[in-house]
Amino acid sequence: MTKWLQSGRRRDLCALLYEADQLHGQRLKTALEAHYDERIESKSFYGAMDSLIDGGFVEKRTDGIHDAYALTEAGERAVEDHYEWLGERLDG
Repeated sequence: MTKWLQSGRRRDLCALLYEADQLHGQRLKTALEAHYDERIESKSFYGAMDSLIDGGFVEKRTDGIHDAYALTEAGERAVEDHYEWLGERLDG
């Protein structure tokens, strides 16, 4: 696993994007807050997103006045690899 996905928050963001294909930043943040049942500071959220973009796992697009995020192929592979690894731990 690369260091960019060692953070549970970054893995969770990637999982949400995997499910949705593409999300506006605020909808993605809201979905993560709903999962954690707590508010996430914007600085922390966008810091995690910047790390995922810099690592090549997420791409940011402009959709009107909003930023939209989507997984790259590398991001999709990382989520699938982690899912497989986790499944092996749970099945074993």
